[in-house]
Amino acid sequence: MIVPRTAARALGVCALAGAAALTVACRASAPLPVEAQGDARSASVEVPPPLPLQGTAYDAAGLVPLPEVPPGNYPGLHNVYRLSGTILSGSEPIDEEALAQLAAWGVKTILSVDGKVPDSEGAAREGLRYVHVPIQYKGIDDDQIARIAKTFRELEGPFYVHCFHGRHRGPAAAAIGRVAVDGLSRDRAIAEMRQWCSTAQKYEGLYATVATADIPTAAETEAYEFDFTAAHAFGGFREAMVAMARISNELDLVRDNDWRPDPAHPDVDPLQSATQLHQFLVACSEMDEMATYPDSFAKWMDTCRNGSGELVELLTECRAEKVEPESLYERIDAVYDAVSQSCLDCHGDYRNR
Repeated sequence: MIVPRTAARALGVCALAGAAALTVACRASAPLPVEAQGDARSASVEVPPPLPLQGTAYDAAGLVPLPEVPPGNYPGLHNVYRLSGTILSGSEPIDEEALAQLAAWGVKTILSVDGKVPDSEGAAREGLRYVHVPIQYKGIDDDQIARIAKTFRELEGPFYVHCFHGRHRGPAAAAIGRVAVDGLSRDRAIAEMRQWCSTAQKYEGLYATVATADIPTAAETEAYEFDFTAAHAFGGFREAMVAMARISNELDLVRDNDWRPDPAHPDVDPLQSATQLHQFLVACSEMDEMATYPDSFAKWMDTCRNGSGELVELLTECRAEKVEPESLYERIDAVYDAVSQSCLDCHGDYRNR
């Protein structure tokens, strides 16, 4: 008898049960898991100076010890931290229930730094305002810093800041707000990124931005022109990457469920998601802008495109012949692992730095 690999995750399920109990308690009493560090917000707070780093910013983020605090996880909202009385950080709110929960917490403005165009209309129905300042994993440029700081200083809070999963770009943007309007020291701000929000070491550019970048003064952001746009749409390859990130997340879910539909996500179909990923990769390889990238980038894309095509073939074989996925576990896993690793290697060369 084949034992599903999910049985090996029993300890993880037990841990999630404990987290669920915490979540229920938090929802019943309204506050989020992390106590506020100060409710006052001042547009004229003095911005702490950049850190004189003696190593990496990630290393510096471990020098200020913080108490261990688990993230809050709620329906449609994950990795949620209340960093101050006016700044919350977490994952993308995935539906109307998540937006309603933010409104119930008193949030007034949602700042998205993800590439996906946010649901500003759905947010507006809950009395929430969306501001969209998409940033990259390799760091935050001066214009983006100014827009983020201006949003915190001039719009109504409390603020909910998010990227996709709520672990990397969102916490970095939230940290800018902590420094700019809460006057938090930079070493403490990056410590919150690392020790609470779990921002990965490979995103040194995000850590370095918060630790050393010039954050404008209140007078400078007041003079800076920004209309607080609710939607910044991309085209071409970058837009496709936003979509593929979410499709990959779906594939991770079904892979963890032995390539069967996950009862917790019945709308995610393994073959459909794999087909969509392959279609996006084919479309990307045919874009004119591919000619602007180095040959090594094209090779990564070819590897991912070919691998995703093989993944579609294997999942199609399972469905057409009505065989259980476990008969092809090793082949499906190997192909998907190769595609995932190619994506990670490409990200290491082109996205993260």
